[in-house]
Amino acid sequence: MSPVQARVEAETQDGLLVNRKHLPFELDGGVAARARIGLIVLATDHTLEYEFRKIFTMPGVALYGTRIRNAAEINPTTLAAMEAGLSAAADVILPGIPLDVIGYGCTSASVVIGEQNVFKRIHETRPEAKCTTPITGGIQGLKALGAKRIALLTPYIDSVNVRFKTYIEAQGLEVPVIGSFNHEDDNEVARISTRSIYNAALELGRHPSVDGVFVSCTSLRVAEIAESLERELGKPVTSSNHAMAWHALRLAGITEPIEGWGRLFRI
Repeated sequence: MSPVQARVEAETQDGLLVNRKHLPFELDGGVAARARIGLIVLATDHTLEYEFRKIFTMPGVALYGTRIRNAAEINPTTLAAMEAGLSAAADVILPGIPLDVIGYGCTSASVVIGEQNVFKRIHETRPEAKCTTPITGGIQGLKALGAKRIALLTPYIDSVNVRFKTYIEAQGLEVPVIGSFNHEDDNEVARISTRSIYNAALELGRHPSVDGVFVSCTSLRVAEIAESLERELGKPVTSSNHAMAWHALRLAGITEPIEGWGRLFRI
C-alpha cells in the first residue's frame, strides 16, 4: 500500500474523509430526451442561434451547433463555395451520436447550391439525420399557411434576388412583390434594425396582390416581430430562421402548437 493510500484509508477510518467509488447511477435521455437538432451556422452569422434558442424552450429538445466558414460578402460565387465544407461541418456535431435533424443555416446558399445538393453533402457524414434549410422551411411553411402569392423581403443584391424569385416560383408559389435592402456585407446585415425590417415588411405585405410575406436571410431579426406583423397586416409572415425552426421541430416529431411566435407555430 502506498503512503497516499494508507493516509486515505486512515483518514477514512477516522471519519475525516469519505471516498466512495462505483456509486450507483442510471441513465436518462439527457437534455435531448425528445429530439437532437444540429445546426450548421455560418461563420459570419450573428442571429440564427439567438433566435433558435428563444424559440426552443420546450423540455427535452436540444440544439447542437457548429460553424462553417464563409465570406462576409453575399454573392453567388461566395455562396456556392460553401458546398465543399458541408459534410465536414455536419460530421463534428456530436460525432457518433445520432441526430434527428440537421439544419443548414443559409437561405441564399441553399438556393445557389440547391436544397438536394445540401442534403446530399450532409448525408455523406450524417445519413441518419433529416435535413432542412431556411428555404426548405420557408416553402413548406408558406404552403402550410395557405399562402400562394408572397412578398419577398431580402437584404441581397439583384443577382441573388433574381435566383431567389425563380427558385421560389419553381416550387409552386408566386412572387409578385420583391423588396431588398441591397446590401452585401453579412456582418452589417445582422445589424439592420428590427424597426427597419418591420416597416419594410409592412410596406411590401400591404400590396393587394400578395397573401403572405417571407423575409429571407438568417441574419435578419424577424422571429420576435412576426406575430406583431401578422396582426397588423392580417396576413401570415415568416422568415428564414422562423420557418427553419418550425420545420426542424416538425421533422423531429415535435408537433404541439407553440404560442407567441405567429401563425406558423400554431399549425
